[in-house]
Amino acid sequence: MPDETVPFLDALLSRMKSAASPLRDTVTELWEKYRHLDDGNVASYIPELAKADPKWFGISIVSVNGQSVDAGDFEQEFTIQSVSKPFVFGMGLEEFGRDHVLSKIGVQPIGEAFNSITLDEASNRPFNPMINAGAIAAADLIAGKDFPARVTHLIDTFGRYCGRPVHVNSSVYASERATGHRNRAIGHLMLNFGMVGERIEETLDLYFQQCSIMVNSHDLAVMGATLAHGGVNPLTGVRAIKASYVKDLLSVMHTCGMYDYAGEWAYRVGIPAKSGVGGGVVAVVPGQVGIGLFSPKLDAKGNSVRAMKVCQDLSEKFGLHIFECGSAERSIVSQLSPVRSG
Repeated sequence: MPDETVPFLDALLSRMKSAASPLRDTVTELWEKYRHLDDGNVASYIPELAKADPKWFGISIVSVNGQSVDAGDFEQEFTIQSVSKPFVFGMGLEEFGRDHVLSKIGVQPIGEAFNSITLDEASNRPFNPMINAGAIAAADLIAGKDFPARVTHLIDTFGRYCGRPVHVNSSVYASERATGHRNRAIGHLMLNFGMVGERIEETLDLYFQQCSIMVNSHDLAVMGATLAHGGVNPLTGVRAIKASYVKDLLSVMHTCGMYDYAGEWAYRVGIPAKSGVGGGVVAVVPGQVGIGLFSPKLDAKGNSVRAMKVCQDLSEKFGLHIFECGSAERSIVSQLSPVRSG
């Protein structure tokens, strides 16, 4: 975030912690508006995911200055699933740089299912890091001298993004591992073409653990705010990713992050976002806020129905679309707290 915006945001946000805010009212209204929406189905292809309560619904927004608003079941934990993908892609970029990572993973949107067993015929790369093939290739880039060291590196990275220690849900991990035959097929296809290394079985286990990390909607909002803040966690001041790579993550989130609804999402909502079949969605308004949502009932494309509705309403109300020119008064951060005069 440019330095000159900081005093402006400080003035807007200074009272948010202790005072009611227009944004808090808006978030509460949206939670009330959509909490009885019953469309969609809880994911069941991973048995442990089917145990989620379809009534769970949390909304969180965290600013680049660390202030937050939350509503509903924002403390309810769930597994991060595919929301993890851009952040692991970032780990590969930091470790190996763009040229090497792009030799293994493309950044092209694809109008097929997230678990499609397909590679780019011209390059043999997975199309992008937001589908399973690209995410497995990204997990293969997680550094460490051995498997425990790679797991520790993964968990520590997500802890920096969330601003608190996180852990893997062992039951979900075991369920993912027991039913992950399609992902194994994808992994071995990429091994055949040299997109991943010989330790593919270890990498697949790492990928299953990655998807099984426990978070809540507030955590996702902090993760989004970290990207909005140039890679620095606004709660802890700890850098989670180099500033130079933030745009890489936001770019693939914007073009590929919402499964095969990504193009329409970019058109209708217009902010970088990533969803997961656990019901989570993280969205980023660069320089302003991170948005975290959780509701386990999914549409046919695998996106949380309630989360999609909330994001659409927020984008329309505050002019969040990246191609919409809005005023400072309409800015979402200006709604966090009343601006004091004098």
